[in-house]
Amino acid sequence: MDEINIGREISEEMKKMIATQMKSVLEKTYILTFNKDESIYKEQEKLENNPMMGGFQMMTGSFMPGPQYKDLKTGQIVEEKEFFGKEFLITDSIPKLDWKLEKESKQIGEYVVFKATAIKKVDSSDLQMARPKKQDDNEKDKTDSDDQDPMDLIEIPKEVEVTAWYTPQIPVSNGPGEYGGLPGLIMELSVNRTTILCSKIILNAKSADKIERPKKGKKVSREEYTKIITEKMQEMQDNFRNSGGRRGGFGG
Repeated sequence: MDEINIGREISEEMKKMIATQMKSVLEKTYILTFNKDESIYKEQEKLENNPMMGGFQMMTGSFMPGPQYKDLKTGQIVEEKEFFGKEFLITDSIPKLDWKLEKESKQIGEYVVFKATAIKKVDSSDLQMARPKKQDDNEKDKTDSDDQDPMDLIEIPKEVEVTAWYTPQIPVSNGPGEYGGLPGLIMELSVNRTTILCSKIILNAKSADKIERPKKGKKVSREEYTKIITEKMQEMQDNFRNSGGRRGGFGG
């Protein structure tokens, strides 16, 4: 919250309330169902929605991944993704990171985990990696202006550090989302400003979800999806500037 310039002075009490509301939206629970060769990673459905943060939920939901299926044998990842109401089915190779295995270890629950780090290159259209742009005093003065393009307030880094904690006690080269490739299951992961922490492991669960490839959405490659998102973002910026900063809806 300290790094977000929302263009006006607000009380500390209001800041705390907004931070609490954002936390309820941004903290999510995911389930990784896996065997030796395959996995499916998807969000646990929430029954409650926060009406006060409805617009923010809709916006963040547009950039969050849907179910992600990995096939370790073929090295393929298949992911459902929705972008402003349009559904896509993205097929890609599982990204490979050049992991550096560290000596540091710690305990997570009953498991001993070891640290590994890597540098990940970031796609320029990956809005999940967006962060508030550092502004000088002249730029901050413009923040209150109605014609301030929201995209000018954020930046996407070219690369980020990834820190993983994996356990050889579960010898599966897998982990949350696109991540894996270590000599054990990843139980904690930090990327940019996101931390994923395993809170429970159930081995040989009888009620586990079926591990099936997602099927919903228009089939595209990662390159095709990136091109679509990049063009849409440019269109949004052009529309915003051409309308003199007046915010409107998105066309088909």
